[in-house]
Amino acid sequence: MRLPEMTQASVPLTQEVEAIDEKGRRSVIHIPAERPLTVYVDKRELVTLMTLGGAPEALVLGYLRNQRLVRSVEEVESVQVDWSVGAAAVRTRGGVADIEQRTARKVVTTGCGQGSVFGDLMDEVDDIVLPPDARLKQSGVYRIVETIRTLQSIYKQAGSVHGCALFTQDGELLYFVEDVGRHNAVDSIAGKMWLDGVEGGDKVFYTTGRLTSEMVIKGAQMSIPFLLSRSGTTQMGHSVASRLGMTLLARCTGRHFLLLASPQRLVAEPELAELPSRPCPAVGSDPKVGHELGREP
Repeated sequence: MRLPEMTQASVPLTQEVEAIDEKGRRSVIHIPAERPLTVYVDKRELVTLMTLGGAPEALVLGYLRNQRLVRSVEEVESVQVDWSVGAAAVRTRGGVADIEQRTARKVVTTGCGQGSVFGDLMDEVDDIVLPPDARLKQSGVYRIVETIRTLQSIYKQAGSVHGCALFTQDGELLYFVEDVGRHNAVDSIAGKMWLDGVEGGDKVFYTTGRLTSEMVIKGAQMSIPFLLSRSGTTQMGHSVASRLGMTLLARCTGRHFLLLASPQRLVAEPELAELPSRPCPAVGSDPKVGHELGREP
């Protein structure tokens, strides 16, 4: 398999600012960085993404994948990120067919950090087939939730970011990415999966953000049958997941979750729900944290 030539561009993910609290006390806190990254494909400007900048090459590659602009990683010759000009230059091996027509129709979404999705994605939903025999044990759900709770993250240091993660069905963490928007984080994981040759049919995707229709479609394009969220879902996200036979679990915290779609994939172990678990930190328990993990701003 021919992988693209990639830069390894890096930038600081947080910066220090002075804050004054309600009693007039001054302190220095960390806040997440946010910077524009304009993507050019074969010298044609495509989109500007607002990003934390933690995995810019994977973000660009995953964006192209999830927008169905390229069908395989081998179609991409190189991804070159230059933070001095805030640009990512993508060179493909054979060009993107009908790129003008394919990027002309856009749908404004509710998502943070990205803002639009090419409209043809909704037309392709019914062509996606998820693995019919994939199963997830309730104990696996709890391992995933506990792993997320104990991760050292930008969120715990600075707040104001979303996190996405890819797990095996046994709860082993494969990737964890944070960004200013959950769409960027999921695209970065999609790019990493392509680069590493990781298939999604036996994997579980976790996000701190809500499961909108676009998030569900992106999960399906990665062939992932299980989506977990610390937050909730939308009506269209639920509808698309039901059509695809994708299992949605929302409000995943401690031993609690809400199974909202395709329950046949979850192997129930109800006795585990009675065991004690440590709760997530409450709002305001850490002065560095602006809101409960995963709660929408």
